[in-house]
Amino acid sequence: MVIGSLGCLFVVLTVATLVTRRRPTSPVPDFSDYLGRWSAAHDGYDAASTRFVRGWLALVHRLARPFAQAGVLPDVLTAWTLWFALVVVALTVRGGGWAVAAAVLLIASGLGDALDGAVAVLTGRETAWGYVLDSVVDRVNDVLYLVAAWIAGAPGWLAVAGGTAFGLLEYLRARAGNAGADHAAVITVGERPQRIICCAIAVGLSGMLPARAGDVAGHSVTVLLVLSVVGVAQLTVAVYHQLRADAA
Repeated sequence: MVIGSLGCLFVVLTVATLVTRRRPTSPVPDFSDYLGRWSAAHDGYDAASTRFVRGWLALVHRLARPFAQAGVLPDVLTAWTLWFALVVVALTVRGGGWAVAAAVLLIASGLGDALDGAVAVLTGRETAWGYVLDSVVDRVNDVLYLVAAWIAGAPGWLAVAGGTAFGLLEYLRARAGNAGADHAAVITVGERPQRIICCAIAVGLSGMLPARAGDVAGHSVTVLLVLSVVGVAQLTVAVYHQLRADAA
């Protein structure tokens, strides 16, 4: 029944993707132009400040460009990431090779989070609603990833602790931004890509090593928890100094 429901949702999303397409009226920006637009959309953060950020954005730009040229709407891509996350949970329940496939889809779902924002920037379709929708779906997907890790064998209390920690990190970032801090310039060790990797490892290794599923999933979520806690500490210190400096 679950697979059937996901199949129906797949059809609905496919139709929505095709029906709502709006081809851009101007050429899709190249990478250098995209970097400028991305920086402007992220409070002036220098995308070339680190090789990792620049390399990541180069990959995202290459993947997002065809979607932008085809006119796929960013909100539709956001909806697809939720569908992938639901499929991750459904496949993890089956275990074995299905769990390995779930890990691959988990990474695809996480990558989709970057794609929708990139398409919005490339096509000039950034909206306040899109920002809110993307943020809400990201948090729902994060919870679904942890549910998959729990199904894979991670202790329930550990999954809850990990979710609480990264939820606090995201809440702190949002509140700091509302208070005037330049939160976009603070990259911690507990960012979303690291969380996605931890959950993907938990799910994938549980399928490859079923006899040790509890151990590998538990260790992976433990790493997620530690990274999130350290990330909260990093962000707290950075925001404190920024707000103190602004008040001086």
